[in-house]
Amino acid sequence: MNSYSHIDRPSPFTQHSPASRPVYLVAPSDIEKGTIEASMLGWARNAGYAAEPGSLLLVPGADGELAAALFGFSGETEEAFAAGRLAKLLPAGDWHVESALAPEKIALGFGLGTYLFGRYRKDKQRQVRLALADDIRVDVERQVAGVFLARDLINMPTNDMGPEQLESALRALGKHYGASVTSIIGDELLAQDFPIIHAVGRASAQAPRLLDMRWGREGAPRIVLVGKGVCFDTGGLDIKSAANMAIMKKDMGGAANVMGLALMIMDAGLNVELRVLIPAVENSIAGNAFRPGDIYRSRKGLTVQIDNTDAEGRLVLADALAFADETPCDLLVDMATLTGAARVALGPDVAPFFTGDDSLAARLSAISSEENDPMWRLPLWKGYDKDLKSRAADITNAPSGGMAGSITAALFLKRFVRPQTRWVHFDIYGWTLSEKPHAPVGGEAFAIRTLYRYVRELARQ
Repeated sequence: MNSYSHIDRPSPFTQHSPASRPVYLVAPSDIEKGTIEASMLGWARNAGYAAEPGSLLLVPGADGELAAALFGFSGETEEAFAAGRLAKLLPAGDWHVESALAPEKIALGFGLGTYLFGRYRKDKQRQVRLALADDIRVDVERQVAGVFLARDLINMPTNDMGPEQLESALRALGKHYGASVTSIIGDELLAQDFPIIHAVGRASAQAPRLLDMRWGREGAPRIVLVGKGVCFDTGGLDIKSAANMAIMKKDMGGAANVMGLALMIMDAGLNVELRVLIPAVENSIAGNAFRPGDIYRSRKGLTVQIDNTDAEGRLVLADALAFADETPCDLLVDMATLTGAARVALGPDVAPFFTGDDSLAARLSAISSEENDPMWRLPLWKGYDKDLKSRAADITNAPSGGMAGSITAALFLKRFVRPQTRWVHFDIYGWTLSEKPHAPVGGEAFAIRTLYRYVRELARQ
């Protein structure tokens, strides 16, 4: 295992060894009923320790030196990510958790909790590591690396993560795993028939581009990942307010997430043929910016009327999805920070997804529950398809009325994918608004741990 990180950092894990100190997971009932080892129980009671979930008590040994720690834990598997607090509370050194309860989830929670984005200031990384058996450590470390890559890319400001730098990051990832990466840049997009990607990104100082990474074995299950790579979104001529523009560096969160997922897939050496497509643009304002009322022919041949330049993500995805779907695949996934309506519907923590494949939806939902990776299926409600009608073009990019915005955006994208294709669309937020034990405020990965496990299942078929 040779995990890649966009910003190098030491692993939060180490091999299990006798030198690591134990952390015991205890519930309030363990203190009340006295079901833990006597010396630790006496120390806990003398300290008034009630084992509240997420609380830590350090326990000395007979020689007075630090010997162990007690960590308050309810025992519920879905709360395993509370172990992210251990990364912040434990003294420096190597530790191991003495528990048979969901060891992978506890390790993952701990690992995710060690994240620090320290590129622009000298925050000191605490050297706390969790000792794990190799059969757990390798895959947990891989998943943490994928999430950290997504977080790193989203957290980077656009002056250091524009379309050019996003291409460089994808090339570095591809090089690390022996993948090939090509790009179509600027006016070449017009020559190769990607007119809407070009229209959205042409006003930026950095030329728009379509990035294309390929890896794996021909003939294996074919997986295509498409990620929205809008490196900054002003809203275009339909300009956003200052408040709504404040964190629009995260509008390439779809690209960041599919790159994190690709890392997991490649690092595991899964038996798949993987392709990653990223339309990388900046939605800027200039004399050559695309305008409300403009009409463009898409790669699919459908004409699209621009009724809002701030509904640009679905435009760049349209050309990329049409291109991806020109060759049959076993699974087509797109991820995008697409609509505010999705956040109104499900909030910032739950990723809505859309698919016409009931069996795919059921399996993803089941895995997401098992993986503590929240998502919820929303309907591709055909009754709203009429809202995409335009008087002058085949479809509009921004239906009037503002109702069911996440659904109509998904229905827009559905127009660019063939009915027989196994396709799923994720409308993610890409950001954590308030600190959690396993996630600081900032860029975040959504649904990629679930998708990684699903792709692993496909690879074994």
